[in-house]
Amino acid sequence: MRRPINRQPVLKPQDFYLLLALAAIRGKSLTYPDLAALTGLSMSEVHGALKRVEQARLLAFVDRQPRIVTPSFKEFLLHGARYAFPAARGSMVGGVPTAYAAAPLNRQIAPSADPPPVWPHAEGSARGIALIPLYPSAPAAALRNAALYENLALFDALRMGNARERALAAQLTQRHRLKPVLP
Repeated sequence: MRRPINRQPVLKPQDFYLLLALAAIRGKSLTYPDLAALTGLSMSEVHGALKRVEQARLLAFVDRQPRIVTPSFKEFLLHGARYAFPAARGSMVGGVPTAYAAAPLNRQIAPSADPPPVWPHAEGSARGIALIPLYPSAPAAALRNAALYENLALFDALRMGNARERALAAQLTQRHRLKPVLP
């Protein structure tokens, strides 16, 4: 007898990573190859991610272009994503600063004596405690796109920061940083 197949959709880290990238481009029309080049995902990963986030009602296709559904996206970002994609930390490494050690939070939070969180990466400019990125290609993509870098750093502050860092990241997110497209 055959086992029943579980058809329950599940979001993957690359799905949320792609949403953060879409928020960074602020509604510009991009093709699947453009999105793949921006994020470092393959075209099949982009396609699958868009289908999963559409099924989760975090995204809608308008005139065949993916558009983020703002209320759903912000609710998930601020209240659910840190539980779905918890922060995983490692040892001291060289890498790319993230969370409170990266813009825009590094302008508002004074550095401490503790090593900053960094994504392990060969082209990184800092040494700190490893924070495993949401997706392996995220550090390289962040170095190529400042808006994506800010979105990923704010998300890292939301998922791993203390209460003050999370509150500042949420405030920046609500105010102007992550501006999805659909009302």
